[in-house]
Amino acid sequence: MRTVQIKDITVGGGKGLFVLAGPCVIEDYDRTLAIGKRAKEICERLGVPYIFKASFDKANRSSFSSFRGPGLEEGLKMLASIKKELNVPVVSDIHSIEQIEPAAEVLDILQIPAFLCRQTDLVYGAAKTGKCVNVKKGQFMAPKDMENVLNKMKETGNENLMLTERGFSFGYNNLVVDMRSFPIMRSFDYPVIFDATHSVQLPGGAGTKSSGNREFVPNLARAAVASGVDGLFFEVHDNPEEALSDGPNMLYLDQFEDVLRDLVAIDKIVKG
Repeated sequence: MRTVQIKDITVGGGKGLFVLAGPCVIEDYDRTLAIGKRAKEICERLGVPYIFKASFDKANRSSFSSFRGPGLEEGLKMLASIKKELNVPVVSDIHSIEQIEPAAEVLDILQIPAFLCRQTDLVYGAAKTGKCVNVKKGQFMAPKDMENVLNKMKETGNENLMLTERGFSFGYNNLVVDMRSFPIMRSFDYPVIFDATHSVQLPGGAGTKSSGNREFVPNLARAAVASGVDGLFFEVHDNPEEALSDGPNMLYLDQFEDVLRDLVAIDKIVKG
């Protein structure tokens, strides 16, 4: 498998795990930065390369009144500051072609949300920047179909590409993770990430917002790492009960280190 370069971090190619982690959305600068600091410290203690994540705009909301974040301009300013303060790469979602250029000036990874993975202009435009692009597999997509998404981006000549599994729609307000997804998508020769927290989401399960089952995050993450996944995506929060978005599926920061320690141990066994 090929490697992918993210700032000064090289991932893929059979290397150990790397982690993308942070709050679902930028709630306020100080709290977002504090969560990033703790996540970085945990990853450093365990020898895991760390990439900070937080959304500047949560455009895919169940309700019009749901909290979306500070927006493009203010959110990118905050992410630029967090990137400098923590000295780590940063990743965030983009939702439209108009966001590509300003986002690429700040972000080290442009992330395509699962609902938008088939939007040709968006995925092609993101790849055309030359930045690393991480595409989340749609909840409606078979793993094999993601090869078409990769091929769209490869038309630009960009090889810094990654795919993320985040569950498949299974009936109403429910997702299921098919562990066959990981070897299938890894066969395309690009790193594959497991989104351990969105995979336990119950989309729209609380009526005007999504619900979730965070208690299953460790189980699914361990199974994904045992299946040979390259990286892990976690939404973490100091108090998910207070979170303004995705609280029910976010992992408590206090649990993050214990969960990640187990995953590192499993990964060492799997990758020899």
